[in-house]
Amino acid sequence: MSKQKYKNMKTPFHKRNKTITFAGNINDKKMAKKETKKKIQEADRKLENFEEALTRTELFIEKYQKQLTIGVLAVLVVVVGFVFFKKMIIAPRQKEAVSQMWMAEKYFERDSFRLALNGDGNNPGFLDIIDEYKMTKAANLAKYYAGISYLHLGQYDDAISSLKAFKSDDLMLSVIAVGAVGDAYMQLNDKETAAKYYLEAARKGETDFITPVYLIKAGEVLEDLGELDKALECYQQIRDDYPKSREGQNIEKYITRVELRKELGAASR
Repeated sequence: MSKQKYKNMKTPFHKRNKTITFAGNINDKKMAKKETKKKIQEADRKLENFEEALTRTELFIEKYQKQLTIGVLAVLVVVVGFVFFKKMIIAPRQKEAVSQMWMAEKYFERDSFRLALNGDGNNPGFLDIIDEYKMTKAANLAKYYAGISYLHLGQYDDAISSLKAFKSDDLMLSVIAVGAVGDAYMQLNDKETAAKYYLEAARKGETDFITPVYLIKAGEVLEDLGELDKALECYQQIRDDYPKSREGQNIEKYITRVELRKELGAASR
């Protein structure tokens, strides 16, 4: 046995293990330093990229300072102008339009639809309000009144145009307007479009009072079109979701009728 090997054998194992552990610690420290150095270099790169981007931005601003200033000023002018226009022009005209429209609304309530539309010679009608007070809420509401008035007078194309032009956040009015468009198309014998608007009104409403009304209208039109499955869906929705409504209390006869028609149709094939 060589002297070196013998020397190693004489060294206690725990002392030899300390030597190995010590060497491992040195390696770990080297790796940690290397990793730290790598992170520092990465941070430096990011900082350089940020500074470079910042410099480019500064150069861009410096180069186009005049154009940017003009752009900002233009936006401010538009915003301030809009606020001024709305407060100083639209608001007073809205107030005036409301005061001018009251008589037309009275005629509408009395079913005097021609007078409501055209006025009586002393007081303006809804068409005058729409024309003279554009961009006001009163003029927008006048479009609704005009549309319903046209519908009652049998001027269905005019009714559709007015009602489609009406926009409102009021759920009840907006639903009635959509449903009235369906009524106008129905009078024009465009049943497919009428059904589409009835279904839209039903979805838009989602209330016990409104939805069943338009679901049953849609169902009846779909029956006329031979779309029995879709009609049945409308009636079943009334039965399931709105059983306490007036339409829901009599809906079983509609369901029975459609189911019978489906059975007869299947038997005749």
